[in-house]
Amino acid sequence: MSGTSSPEAVKKLLENMQSDLRALSLECKKKFPPVKEAAESGIIKVKTIAARNTEILAALKENSSEVVQPFLMGCGTKEPKITQLCLAAIQRLMSHEVVSETAAGNIINMLWQLMENSLEELKLLQTVLVLLTTNTVVHDEALSKAIVLCFRLHFTKDNITNNTAAATVRQVVTVVFERMVAEDERHRDIIEQPVLVQGNSNRRSVSTLKPCAKDAYMLFQDLCQLVNADAPYWLVGMTEMTRTFGLELLESVLNDFPQVFLQHQEFSFLLKERVCPLVIKLFSPNIKFRQGSSTSSSPAPVEKPYFPICMRLLRVVSVLIKQFYSLLVTECEIFLSLLVKFLDADKPQWLRAVAVESIHRFCVQPQLLRSFCQSYDMKQHSTKVFRDIVNALGSFIQSLFLVPPTGNPATSNQAGNNNLGGSVSAPANSGMVGIGGGVTLLPAFEYRGTWIPILTITVQGSAKATYLEMLDKVEPPTIPEGYAMSVAFHCLLDLVRGITSMIEGELGEVETECQTTTEEGSSPTQSTEQQDLQSTSDQMDKEIVSRAVWEEMVNACWCGLLAALSLLLDASTDEAATENILKAELTMAALCGRLGLVTSRDAFITAICKGSLPPHYALTVLNTTTAATLSNKSYSVQGQSVMMISPSSESHQQVVAVGQPLAVQPQGTVMLTSKNIQCMRTLLNLAHCHGAVLGTSWQLVLATLQHLVWILGLKPSSGGALKPGRAVEGPSTVLTTAVMTDLPVISNILSRLFESSQYLDDVSLHHLINALCSLSLEAMDMAYGNNKEPSLFAVAKLLETGLVNMHRIEILWRPLTGHLLEKVCQHPNSRMREWGAEALTSLIKAGLTFNHDPPLSQNQRLQLLLLNPLKEMSNINHPDIRLKQLECVLQILQSQGDSLGPGWPLVLGVMGAIRNDQGESLIRTAFQCLQLVVTDFLPTMPCTCLQIVVDVAGSFGLHNQELNISLTSIGLLWNISDYFFQRGETIEKELNKEEAAQQKQAEEKGVVLNRPFHPAPPFDCLWLCLYAKLGELCVDPRPAVRKSAGQTLFSTIGAHGTLLQHSTWHTVIWKVLFHLLDRVRESSTTADKEKIESGGGNILIHHSRDTAEKQWAETWVLTLAGVARIFNTRRYLLQPLGDFSRAWDVLLDHIQSAALSKNNEVSLAALKSFQEILQIVSPVRDSDKPETPPVVNVPVPVLIGPISGMSRPFVRTDSIGEKLGRYSSSEPPIVTDELEDLNLWWAAWNTWYRIGSESTKPPVTFDKLTFIPSQPFLTALIQIFPALYQHIKTGFNMDDLQKLGVILHSAISVPISSDASPFILPSYTEAVLTSLQEAVLTALDVLQKAICVGPENMQIMYPAIFDQLLAFVEFSCKPPQYGQLETKHIANAKYNQIQLFAPAEWVALNYVPFAERSLEVVVDLYQKTACHKAVVNEKVLQNIIKTLRVPLSLKYSCPSESTWKLAVSSLLRVLSIGLPVARQHASSGKFDSMWPELANTFEDFLFTKSIPPDNLSIQEFQRNENIDVEVVQLISNEILPYANFIPKEFVGQIMTMLNKGSIHSQSSSFTEAEIDIRLREEFSKMCFETLLQFSFSNKVTTPQEGYISRMALSVLLKRSQDVLHRYIEDERLSGKCPLPRQQVTEIIFVLKAVSTLIDSLKKTQPENVDGNTWAQVIALYPTLVECITCSSSEVCSALKEALVPFKDFMQPPASRVQNGES
Repeated sequence: MSGTSSPEAVKKLLENMQSDLRALSLECKKKFPPVKEAAESGIIKVKTIAARNTEILAALKENSSEVVQPFLMGCGTKEPKITQLCLAAIQRLMSHEVVSETAAGNIINMLWQLMENSLEELKLLQTVLVLLTTNTVVHDEALSKAIVLCFRLHFTKDNITNNTAAATVRQVVTVVFERMVAEDERHRDIIEQPVLVQGNSNRRSVSTLKPCAKDAYMLFQDLCQLVNADAPYWLVGMTEMTRTFGLELLESVLNDFPQVFLQHQEFSFLLKERVCPLVIKLFSPNIKFRQGSSTSSSPAPVEKPYFPICMRLLRVVSVLIKQFYSLLVTECEIFLSLLVKFLDADKPQWLRAVAVESIHRFCVQPQLLRSFCQSYDMKQHSTKVFRDIVNALGSFIQSLFLVPPTGNPATSNQAGNNNLGGSVSAPANSGMVGIGGGVTLLPAFEYRGTWIPILTITVQGSAKATYLEMLDKVEPPTIPEGYAMSVAFHCLLDLVRGITSMIEGELGEVETECQTTTEEGSSPTQSTEQQDLQSTSDQMDKEIVSRAVWEEMVNACWCGLLAALSLLLDASTDEAATENILKAELTMAALCGRLGLVTSRDAFITAICKGSLPPHYALTVLNTTTAATLSNKSYSVQGQSVMMISPSSESHQQVVAVGQPLAVQPQGTVMLTSKNIQCMRTLLNLAHCHGAVLGTSWQLVLATLQHLVWILGLKPSSGGALKPGRAVEGPSTVLTTAVMTDLPVISNILSRLFESSQYLDDVSLHHLINALCSLSLEAMDMAYGNNKEPSLFAVAKLLETGLVNMHRIEILWRPLTGHLLEKVCQHPNSRMREWGAEALTSLIKAGLTFNHDPPLSQNQRLQLLLLNPLKEMSNINHPDIRLKQLECVLQILQSQGDSLGPGWPLVLGVMGAIRNDQGESLIRTAFQCLQLVVTDFLPTMPCTCLQIVVDVAGSFGLHNQELNISLTSIGLLWNISDYFFQRGETIEKELNKEEAAQQKQAEEKGVVLNRPFHPAPPFDCLWLCLYAKLGELCVDPRPAVRKSAGQTLFSTIGAHGTLLQHSTWHTVIWKVLFHLLDRVRESSTTADKEKIESGGGNILIHHSRDTAEKQWAETWVLTLAGVARIFNTRRYLLQPLGDFSRAWDVLLDHIQSAALSKNNEVSLAALKSFQEILQIVSPVRDSDKPETPPVVNVPVPVLIGPISGMSRPFVRTDSIGEKLGRYSSSEPPIVTDELEDLNLWWAAWNTWYRIGSESTKPPVTFDKLTFIPSQPFLTALIQIFPALYQHIKTGFNMDDLQKLGVILHSAISVPISSDASPFILPSYTEAVLTSLQEAVLTALDVLQKAICVGPENMQIMYPAIFDQLLAFVEFSCKPPQYGQLETKHIANAKYNQIQLFAPAEWVALNYVPFAERSLEVVVDLYQKTACHKAVVNEKVLQNIIKTLRVPLSLKYSCPSESTWKLAVSSLLRVLSIGLPVARQHASSGKFDSMWPELANTFEDFLFTKSIPPDNLSIQEFQRNENIDVEVVQLISNEILPYANFIPKEFVGQIMTMLNKGSIHSQSSSFTEAEIDIRLREEFSKMCFETLLQFSFSNKVTTPQEGYISRMALSVLLKRSQDVLHRYIEDERLSGKCPLPRQQVTEIIFVLKAVSTLIDSLKKTQPENVDGNTWAQVIALYPTLVECITCSSSEVCSALKEALVPFKDFMQPPASRVQNGES
């Protein structure tokens, strides 16, 4: 105390003391001399002490008893003035601490006397206070006496004294304990460890305590005694004491010096043994008392609770619990239970209010609450105190609503005057403005008509009590209405705030500690690791313990809290209160979530959700979800039932929105109040800030939001954000302006909520996704079976969540897309589906454009994952979904086409998955994508995908929805092939690389690499796939597609086939071309013959294509031609392949089957193909020039020119030239062995023969549909032979010739159909051959020429050829039959009247020109070959004559006049060549049988039975007669002169014939003869002349001959004589009448014959004429003369001619002798 010990202060003290003593001596001078003396001696004493001692204060203190003595004596005078002066002086000494213990004791005794005399009471108190506060000299009895003194003064009559004394007592009590604390402090410094005191049961045993502690102990113990109304032990002299004061003192000690009780066992003992029992005892009236229970019913009168004591007890209890909870666990349990009981509804209002205030004090101390929980709720057999407190608060709040407060029982008489007392159920008092305004003035709770105002009582988080502080009140105060409610409300809020902030703080610490330890855990050294492990495990234990406590706390309180808060929420009419309640619910929900307490978390969330929705609505929605675990009526809380009050329906909230409920059958409308919107915002807030701990309750949150969004009419827009829908969503949605301005904010928060999902951890994110999925499922269930607008909330938010979580899309992609794909996109409701697809495609597009790390190009797995759902959409059949899918593909291609990489197969798969039945627009869109791919992206995709492109393009070709697409896709295939061709090398390299990798993988796995066309190299496989696709299209049902595909296939193979490896051609031929041919053949042969009316739409179909069969025919033609062309142009490649001959056979087989098909177009085309493959020149070995290297006779296209717009020629390193060169250098590359070649040709010949024989074989029966091959077909068939023959002539033998003959004959015999005849038949008058006939003759010509130059052994074929030709010659008169077919002969149609026979089905050809041409050929051939041995031996001449005999014998009956004329001239030519040969071989007899044939022929011709036509002109028949004459001339020139070499019979026959000719008129009937005579006088003449010539020629050596001629002459002359005689007779008889014409004609002929005979006789050598003959001639003369009289002028002129020659007989007669001699 430097202030009082400094020299100045000491000096001043001494001065003051001396002046005090002087004043005292002065005062007492008169009345109290002893005092005066004492004072004076005191002055001297002081001076002495000051003079002697350096330490003046210490000396003063030693002598203080003496120094103080004068003043004490002064006090003893009881004179006020003196007493005051003395007390002041004593106080001055005290304040300088110069009072010793004894002095102090003396002073106290003196003060006691003053007190007993009631003097200077206030000064006394002041002195005591100074004495005790300045130093610690007063102890034990002195101290107790001082304290008692103060107590005594407290109970005086004077109010001021009382109050001052009370204050002094309080201060003194404090001082006593402060001394003890100070003492402990001092000793703690000296002794490190306090001595362990054995627990003593004896409350007296305080010997161990130090002095100050002892005083404190005694004081406290006596205070307890006093309150308990017992005698004190230490405070001797107490006369009076009140409980209220005692309790206040106890409270202040407990409150101010808790450490004393905690550190000293003696004091703890007092607490346990004295204070607690005391409190419990004093509480009893409150416990027993029941408000309103009549006193009479209970056996003993119950003491009424007394407010001052009760309130002070509660204060003590508060302190006890707060400060000494750890010491008094059991006692506190009792206290707390009591407190809870005080809240009961039957306790007085003031008691309940004070109890609530007390509880509020605990509620702001979370650590304390935590201790309760640990000590009671977590112990097995203990009361669940913490839970009871919370539940009690809940029940308390409920009771306030259920039982309207009726004022205070203590002041019930004043209840009426209490402005807020009485029942307040009447809304008139509720402070509400009229309903119209709908705004409450006072913040209040209102529930079922009970209106309770909310009073602002305290700042948040501090428990400022009102009634616990009313220490001056004796009567219980009136509690304003709403006070208890407000305190209870704040209790709840503070409780929640405290618990959550405490637990969350601790949780945060635990988490950070965990993090730091895990970080340190990676330390390298062993020891630290072990330490870390150790510390970690400690922490783990600590955390487990803490967590148990946290969970217990939450479990204990949540039910009660929820019940109370829900009720308050429902009742609240004040926005701020509502906000607080919601905040409490939100923090609890979040806390439960963090602790993983699912049920409680869900319960709180459910409460908020219910608050968000209109009343009654909520229950249906939320009870269907997980909240159903909580019954909405009551929770049974471990035996204590807490009612859950359902929300009241009569809301006093302002309605801000009216909308439709989201239900399957919406009933009417529902209203949203501003409170609903407030709750909704809280819900959003919860989800936004605490999404990570929501877990499964996302479902509740989202379900509620979905309903709210629906009621408010928010609709999803692009990206999934919800925007306010159209202004009017039907008649039901009504929004006030208040909410309209809120809507954008809400929709914004909604979006932000899902945006913030990017900060959730993976597990929480999954919870969110699952919740959205299940919500979506519900919405889908609701949308089933009706086409109402569905709720798209879930789908939209799935999309939004996906979009914001792109950076970790992998973890949520599968559940997200899986749900959208399998559920939403397949939903029957189109709007639902549309959004599902929209969401899915948006996600895929976003995923592909997102800037992933690593980028997609380096993360193939992710890229495939993203694209996979796009592919999966192909399994959905709804066209709208597929359209979305394809649009998405199109957009992906346009934006990411270049970077798809490994995703290409999936994208292409999507296009390829479009099926035929999926509608035109889908196919069109898909095709658009494909076109884009082919035009822009082929170079960017991996080469392995090219095959897929080919497949997809092919599949579009096969779609039959839209012809144009099919045709365009074939065009695409052509473009693709071009691309392959241009980029050949790169593609090949890449594919080979890929192939090698796959091969390796396959080997590692031990499986076989499986790919189409396997052994071929990969690039070739690509081509083969392309060809195979085109091949499939070539058999499409639509003719246009087939045609286009066919052309493309063959063009492609033609243009790019050279790129293939040589060995691949094998596959092309067998797997592609022949396979195609097989299918086409099969389809063609089975095609429908029904007529197709039109080609779809109004397109007319040409009659040549109006059946499926005809359309297929075109395809067959195209295909066969294409294959044949490839065989022809690529033969140099195909022939070296091992099985070329087999391929050749197959091709020939196809040609054969096509040629034999019953379709003219196909069959003709087959032959064209046949011709094409036969034009191949088989290479010949160039043996003459060995020095030149072997050459390939086929031009080898080594340089593949700038095809398809390539700028530079591109030489394949692997050119064909090299490929050819590879085979073997020693041999020419292609010249295969000739034998094999021959085999090929012979195979061709066999095919040709089969085609010929099958096609020309006449059918067995005929009807309308009988197929007869066409002329062009037959022509083509026959035209093939010459080319073919060139290759097989070396082995062509008679059998083959026979076969050929059969075919030629049959072919010629085929008739033509009448409708074609005008085009094929020449008009009858023109002698023109049909092309078929030309071809047949050409074939024979080729043969004949070949035989001509061929070896000897071939010449034996001549006769066969003659036979063939002669058979044709016969057609002139006898056209061939075609089976049983009846034909109209064109011969009947003279004058070209074909039209007359049009109805006939078939018309036989005009064979005359053909037969005649054949005859000319025969003649020519015979001219060349007459002398050939074979010709001679085989009686060819005889056959010719035999054949000619037919037309010759028919003569005028021949179908054509030219025929017999040609036959005659041919006969003459042939005989002119043949007769010499015959004569040559006369001896051999080879011609013996010919002569009779010849004779018969002459006979038949010269004396034909046919009658010339009537209209024959004179010139004509003269010409015809000349022909006869020529024949006779031939006989006279070529036959008769050589009679020696000719058989006699023949000569005889000739003579007879000539005779017949010359004496033709000897005929019984004159009718025929007259004509003949008229016509053939020249002929007869000739016959005569010939007869005469040979009759009288000297050459006639045989008598027989002479006889013949003589006989002939006599017959002739005799006949003439007879005729003349008959004529003369008739003439005479007839008189004037003319004779019949024929008789006249005959006589004229006879006359002419006579003249002719005479002429002939004259010309003959005289010696050859017999004398009788002459006599007969002359004998005619008289008869002739007789005829002169005839009247006919014609006869006369003939007679004249006959008579003239007789002039030569007019000679003078000679001597008889001479005559006789002669």
